[in-house]
Formats: sequence, structure tokens, C-alpha cells
Amino acid sequence: MKIPLKLPVKLPVQIISYESLVKYQLFILMGFIMAVGSALNALEIIKISSDWFWCLAGLAIVIEGLTSLIKQKKFDKKYKIVEKEEVK
Repeated sequence: MKIPLKLPVKLPVQIISYESLVKYQLFILMGFIMAVGSALNALEIIKISSDWFWCLAGLAIVIEGLTSLIKQKKFDKKYKIVEKEEVK
């Protein structure tokens, strides 16, 4: 699925495509929340239970797994994998 939106800023070198960023936005958001939350907890600005941290980590892993599964299914539809025995 192509996304017609474009980045508002032109970069001299394309580091990451906008489509890739959109596909991983939930995973990026979870990582950002975990990083900021851990830093604020370490600086004792807020108090976060480790249970909440691991809950967020689990959700991030689920999101990553679903993203990988979707990509693998698309790959399998596009390419047929041939075993050595089939070639002979």
C-alpha cells in the first residue's frame, strides 16, 4: 500500500522512507515511551513500577512480531521458495 503523504522537509540524502516510518510508528512510539520513562525514573522525577516497564516492553515485542509476520507473509506471496529436492 502506497502512502501519498510526503515528508515536509527535503533531506539531501534519503535516510529512511516515509512509508517505512509509518509502518513502524507504533514500535517507535513504544520505544520512545520506554526510553523517556526509564530516564525520568532514573532521575527520580517520576516513580514508575518495573511492572509497567515490562508491560510496555511486552507490547513493543508483540508489535515487532506482528510487523515481522506481515512482512514475511508478503514475502512468501511474492517469492516461491524452492527446496533442493525440487530442483533435481
